[in-house]
Amino acid sequence: MRFILYLGKGGVGKTTTAAATALRSAELGYKTLVASTDIAHSLADSLNVELGSQPKEVAENLWAQEISAVADLHNYWDQLQEFSSNVIAGKGISRVVADELSAFPGMDEIVCLLHINKQAKEKNFDRIIIDAAPTGETIRLLTMPDTFSWYASHLSRFEKGAIRAIKPFAGRLLQGPTQILDAIYKLQKSTEELRDVLSDPAISSYRVVLTPEKMVMREAERALGYLGLFNYPVDMAVVNRVMAKDEAQGEFYQTKYDIQQKYMGQIYDNFAPLPIRYAPYYAEEVVGIEALSRMASDTFGEDDPCEIFYNGKVQEIIEQEDGTYLLRIPIPFVTGGAVKLRKRGDEMFVTIGNFKREMILPSVLAKRKTGGGVLNDGTLEITFLAREEAEEVEQSA
Repeated sequence: MRFILYLGKGGVGKTTTAAATALRSAELGYKTLVASTDIAHSLADSLNVELGSQPKEVAENLWAQEISAVADLHNYWDQLQEFSSNVIAGKGISRVVADELSAFPGMDEIVCLLHINKQAKEKNFDRIIIDAAPTGETIRLLTMPDTFSWYASHLSRFEKGAIRAIKPFAGRLLQGPTQILDAIYKLQKSTEELRDVLSDPAISSYRVVLTPEKMVMREAERALGYLGLFNYPVDMAVVNRVMAKDEAQGEFYQTKYDIQQKYMGQIYDNFAPLPIRYAPYYAEEVVGIEALSRMASDTFGEDDPCEIFYNGKVQEIIEQEDGTYLLRIPIPFVTGGAVKLRKRGDEMFVTIGNFKREMILPSVLAKRKTGGGVLNDGTLEITFLAREEAEEVEQSA
C-alpha cells in the first residue's frame, strides 16, 4: 500500500494535483482512493462529480471521498464531552479547565486520521492519495497522534477519581463512563499505530505543492521544516502553474514570467536534493477527468506518480542532551569551503564557497541563536544554542 499526502498553501493547486495523481494511478490499474481532509472541500468540483463522506467510485479503479469529521463526531462526541466535563470538575480542577480538557482540541483532525488508519488496516485500496488542508491545518493534523496521546494521558490521571465519584450509583451509570474511557484509550492506541504508518518511508510520502511566488515558496519551506521535525518522509515538490516562455507575450505576461523564473531558480536551490516536478499554467480550468489526465501526463510523463521518488531526509532536527539543537541538511553537490551563516528572524542565509541558500526555520529553531555550521560528508550541520547559552552570548556581547 502507498499513502501520498499533498500539502501546501491554500490555492496553489493541491486538489488538482492530488486528483491528477490518483487518476493516473487508477489508469495504471491500481485500485486508488483520493480523499480530501480539507474542511472547505473542493475535490468534488475538481472531479466534476458529487461526493460524500464515504468513498464513491468515479472512474475505473478510482474512488473519491470528502471526509466529514463533523458527521462522524456528531454521533458520540456530545456524550463524551458532557461526561468528561461534569465528572472531572470537582476533582481538584476548575470548571473552566475541565471544559478545556473535555474539548480535546483537534478532534476533527483525529477523525480524519482514523479514516486513513481504517483504510490502512483494511487494505481496501492499493493507493490512497490525500488532498490535505492548507499547510497550517495539515501540520496540526500530522501532529495530532502525539498531541492526542498527551491529552489522553492527562485524562487517565483522573480516571480513578472519576470512577470512584460515580461508584455509589453503580449499574448502568458506571458502565457507560467506563466504556467511554475505554474508547478513548482505544482511540489513543489507533493514533499511535497510525503514527508508525505515516512515518514509514516505504509506505508514506509527503509532497509539497507550490507556485513560483515568494510567499508560497516560504510557506512550503516552513512545511518541509516541520515535516523534518516529526520525521515524516518527503519525496517530491510539485511546482504548479509554471508559464512557458512563449506565453510571455506583452508587458504584463513578460513581467509575470520573469518573476516566476526568479523564484524557479530559488526553488531549485532551496528544495535540493528533492526531485521537482512542474505543471503548466493552463488557460482553461483543470476540471473533470480529461483535464486531470492531461495534467498528470504533463507533470509525471510516463512515470508512475506513486513511485517513491526520493528516499532520505530532506531536513533532520535533533535535540541534543545539552539542550542544543542540530539541524542536518544533505547537500551532496557541495564539496567544501567555510560555512558562513546569517540569521534574520526565521530566515537563515547559508554560504559555502559559491553555494548560497536561503531557508526558513521552524519556530523551535527560529527563537535560538546559531552556534556555527560545518560541512560533514555531504551534509550541512548547523548547531543552535540552548536558551541559556544564547542568553550568555547576548549578555557578553
